[in-house]
Amino acid sequence: MKKEIQTKKEAWLHAVRLRTLPLALASIFAGSFLAFWKDAFRWEILLLASLTTIFLQILSNLSNDYGDTIHGADSQERQGPVRAVQSGLISLQEMKSAMYVFGALSLVSGILLILFAFQSWLIFLIFFGLGLMAIWAAISYTSGNNPYGYAGLGDLSVFLFFGLLGVIGTFFLHTKSFDILSFLVAGALGCFSTAVLNINNIRDIESDRKAGKMSIPVRIGKEAAIKYNWGLILSGYLMIIAFALLSQQPYSFLVLLSLPLALKVGVGVQNAQSSAETDPYLKKMAMSTLLSVILFGIGLLF
Repeated sequence: MKKEIQTKKEAWLHAVRLRTLPLALASIFAGSFLAFWKDAFRWEILLLASLTTIFLQILSNLSNDYGDTIHGADSQERQGPVRAVQSGLISLQEMKSAMYVFGALSLVSGILLILFAFQSWLIFLIFFGLGLMAIWAAISYTSGNNPYGYAGLGDLSVFLFFGLLGVIGTFFLHTKSFDILSFLVAGALGCFSTAVLNINNIRDIESDRKAGKMSIPVRIGKEAAIKYNWGLILSGYLMIIAFALLSQQPYSFLVLLSLPLALKVGVGVQNAQSSAETDPYLKKMAMSTLLSVILFGIGLLF
């Protein structure tokens, strides 16, 4: 049963969705751990990258609340947490204004991050362009006339921004270089983060179908989406195992301590008979992802 929002403060806290922030920071931590492994870690990069990521994630959450409301995905039939605009305590205009604020904060924080990281104007412009893409992606997931989340492209976006760009971009900001093995870690984070989105979409499959939101589970069906979920989870761990073997960093196998939790999530999503039963595994998959990154980082410290 959904918890009713009583106050405007509660509505804003629901809109910000604080529980999504640890997952958003996971790729920043992973890239920073890899930089530490290469003796190129910089505290100012970690702090500014984390701040920028937090602003972008909040922007994405606000935009998702706004976009799903205007497109009809946030109906009373939806089984996930009640959205802020849906509650009636926050107007569409107020939500749009908040999106502008966090878009501006993301831009300012991102510019400071790039300025601290580089002196080259060419690299500055490249990362500035990537930053603008990230802001566009955060806003356009469910907002605008043609939101890409409604076309089933959310998984690709999450894999790119929470995986490849998040990890490799952070590593490059620290080190000003690339490492081929970092792509394995980035791929793993991309798979885990996409699994979180996939569980969210499995939960909302019926309301999304009615709203015309063609997520991957809507397109391929619940049974295939569950198999897809298993593929994402297992592929992520295989990539980290490959990293441990190729880098000859045996302590990286510490990440396998998080595998039982991830497997429990996979089994839980598979056995869930309703959206309400599926919902708790969304948070558990996010926790499993963050735990895997922490264990991975501890392994690199040895």
